Amino acid sequence: MKQNLNPAVARVLKRLHCPLGVILMCVRWYVAYPLSLHHIEEIVAGRGICVDHSTVHRWALKLLPGLEKALRLRKRPVGKSWRMNETYIRIKGEWKYLYRAVCKNGNTIDFLLHAHRDKTSARRYFEKSIAQHGMPETVTVDKSSAKLAALEAINADRETPIKIRQSKYLNNLVEQDHRAIKRRTRHMLGFKSFRCARILLGGIEVMHMVTKGKMKCARRTHPSAADQFCELAT
Repeated sequence: MKQNLNPAVARVLKRLHCPLGVILMCVRWYVAYPLSLHHIEEIVAGRGICVDHSTVHRWALKLLPGLEKALRLRKRPVGKSWRMNETYIRIKGEWKYLYRAVCKNGNTIDFLLHAHRDKTSARRYFEKSIAQHGMPETVTVDKSSAKLAALEAINADRETPIKIRQSKYLNNLVEQDHRAIKRRTRHMLGFKSFRCARILLGGIEVMHMVTKGKMKCARRTHPSAADQFCELAT
């Protein structure tokens, strides 16, 4: 099985001493469900597996960046009408900002954790999303002047500008989608570092997209979300 592993996962496994199936199961539970690390330690102990909660946290930080990259290579296309907004994430007692967008069908476009809430941060988010998915036709944002300025700066270099809509109510779709992410982070009791938050939020977003069916699978196959998550390691 190791010959078929994702290279990033294979490098991590050289330093780990536990079956890959157990590692992926624990990491998936951590990013998929509102469980604390101690909950996961107790659950796997009930299955006869002795794993310390700190070990699960370490596995997550090592594996999730590689799984996120793998999903980006297998991500299905998204629509050209985007709803974009940011939500608050507490890191070391301070509020940071998670920029996110979904298309009109509710599919996740992309995400970016940033320390600031300004034009530069918003533009960086849009440039990252466009690099992954191409130019949208329409972007709906709230009344934020920073996001408007970022989109206008991007439009300044385009022959065909992106249509910008500013409407709080049209953005309900992305605000509802924030809840799935916040529901999971609530049980993490705050992040201790920006790096840790970025990696774990990336893992939560990956599992959220897998659950939405945004990962390309072999034709005529319908694997479960758990199987798709594990498939990212290969």
